Parts: sequence; structure tokens; C-alpha cells
Amino acid sequence: MNETVRIGVLSVDDHVLVREGIAALINDQPDMRLVAQGSTGHEAIQRFRDHRPDVVLLDVRLPDMNGIDALIAIRDEFPEARIIIVSSSEGDVEMQRALEGGARGYILKSMPPKDLLEAIRKVHAGKRAIPPEIAARLANHLGEEGLTAREIEILQQIAEGNRNRDIAEKLFISEGTVKVHIQHIMEKLGANDRTQAITIAVRRGIIHL
Repeated sequence: MNETVRIGVLSVDDHVLVREGIAALINDQPDMRLVAQGSTGHEAIQRFRDHRPDVVLLDVRLPDMNGIDALIAIRDEFPEARIIIVSSSEGDVEMQRALEGGARGYILKSMPPKDLLEAIRKVHAGKRAIPPEIAARLANHLGEEGLTAREIEILQQIAEGNRNRDIAEKLFISEGTVKVHIQHIMEKLGANDRTQAITIAVRRGIIHL
């Protein structure tokens, strides 16, 4: 098949093994070719500028920045960029943020290789690639009130082992205000205690440990 009609793919992941696996998979396809690779968010942005790939596979966990922030930065500069977020997390909040940021697809690393190839072809054809199980997970939380930026900040502090007094001092608010925020956090997440709130928040991709 002529090189010019192949789908040019940029793969960004900080794990060499994953990158090499994806490279081998893509280069084995008659209608695809790997045009570049990267291991950080800044490399993702620069490689996009240099190579203008048809489709980007972008890991959500990168050493220098969140993959979704890299996605937003690329799309700010290149609104037509077609990007698929690749993640090991099934957190609905993370998925929602990726899609709101302009991701054309969201793929879990646990999915079979054929699903990844199908997603690349769909996104290249101008369609979205959201697997049914991901769509269902997003639908489960539609209409729920999300945590505010301050509530996420406090939850992250709790997850790091800080007490109410420590959090109040760090954020320059009263201990009473911290308690009110924690009460709201638990109500919104449907948690019975702080530990359960952290567990739910990590699973849904609201905070990261």
C-alpha cells in the first residue's frame, strides 16, 4: 500500500515496553505507520508540531504533566488534532475531562490490541471511539454534582495523611470550614467516612495517590 495513504500515528507513553508494543502493532498494519514517539507531555506537543500525525495515542499518566493537559495544549494550537487518550484507569471523572478537552477516543490499556487498532481507524475516519463499557460508566454519573476545585484540593490533602488542622493551616482557612468541605465531599461521593471517600475518589479518577 502506498505510504501516503497510511494513517500516521504518534504514540506517547512513558513506559518503553508499552511504546515498543504499540510501535510493533501499528507498523504491522498495512494501513498505518508510526511517525513518531514521545515519553512526556512536552514531547507530545513538540512531536505533534514536527510531524502533524493523523492520530495521536496519548497516555494519561506522563512524568511532567497530565496527558489530558497535553491534549488540551495540542488542541489549543491545532483544533483539528485527533487524539485518543490511553489509560489504565476506569475513572469516569478522568474520562469526562478527556472528552470535554476534545479527545476523540478513550481506550483502556486492558483492552485487546484489535480494539486499539479499530479506535485509530474510527478516529481517523472522523468518528468517536468510546467503548460501550466506558460510555455506560459515564452515563452512571450523569447529572451528579461534581466536587469543586477546593473540595478536590482538600480531599487530596486528606489522602496524603493531613489532619483537619494541617489542611486549615496550609489552605489559610478555618478548621470549621475544612469540616464543612469534608461533609460536602462525603455527601457528593456517597461515602461514610474519609477512607471510603478517598477510595471512591481514586477509583473515579478525581484524585491520584
